[in-house]
Amino acid sequence: MTKFLALAYGIACYFVFLGTFLYAIGFVGNLVIPKAIDSDTVVPLTEAVGVNVVLLGLFAVQHSVMARPAFKRWWTRAVPPQVERSTYVLASSLALILLLWLWRPMPGAVWSVEPPWSAALWAVFGVGWLTVLVSTFLIDHFDLFGLRQVVLFARGRPYTPPQFRVRGLYRLVRHPIMLGFLIAFWATPTMTWGHLLFAGMTTLYIFVGVWLEERDLRRAFGDTYDEYRRQVGMLVPRLGENRPAGCS
Repeated sequence: MTKFLALAYGIACYFVFLGTFLYAIGFVGNLVIPKAIDSDTVVPLTEAVGVNVVLLGLFAVQHSVMARPAFKRWWTRAVPPQVERSTYVLASSLALILLLWLWRPMPGAVWSVEPPWSAALWAVFGVGWLTVLVSTFLIDHFDLFGLRQVVLFARGRPYTPPQFRVRGLYRLVRHPIMLGFLIAFWATPTMTWGHLLFAGMTTLYIFVGVWLEERDLRRAFGDTYDEYRRQVGMLVPRLGENRPAGCS
């Protein structure tokens, strides 16, 4: 693969992700987009549950399996290592696009909050998505989404993985990206049955995914990560305890 093609491919994958991410915010929040979590034609409940569970399951399997080191070692026999991360980002974006496209609404309110409290929930919703975005930059946003890899390849420089560092929100919880998603998925003035299914299944997936990621991080960083785990909570801050001074 030429340097130019790798760079163009990585940039294209990043913008596919970015567009999908922004659309997902509108989807979950029922904002002004062509199709949101509670819009579109209503189908029988059994069909809606079946389709939605399959879509969420496909995304969870793709997102988890392709992220595992063993899969990456096998996968890079066919895919150049320089674009492995970009390919993962593209596959995850396509799986999410499929979910957003084929999702079946399930109407009926589990709860509905009126102003002024609804405004507070919208604010929390925004904080959740902002937490996700900020947390990606606190580690290495461009490495996480494959751009750093293709840029280094295009410049003829070797790739070195980011060092383990603890800063910002990572001093409070070990997985602020996942915490941000949980906040964004559950903070809604009107919780429909479809939104509840989405939030419930993604919450389950997040806990499973975090467990898998923790195993990989402990293998990669050993005692350094074990010490970090002892000092910082997984998704809930441990109030009153000393925050880590930082690791590298």
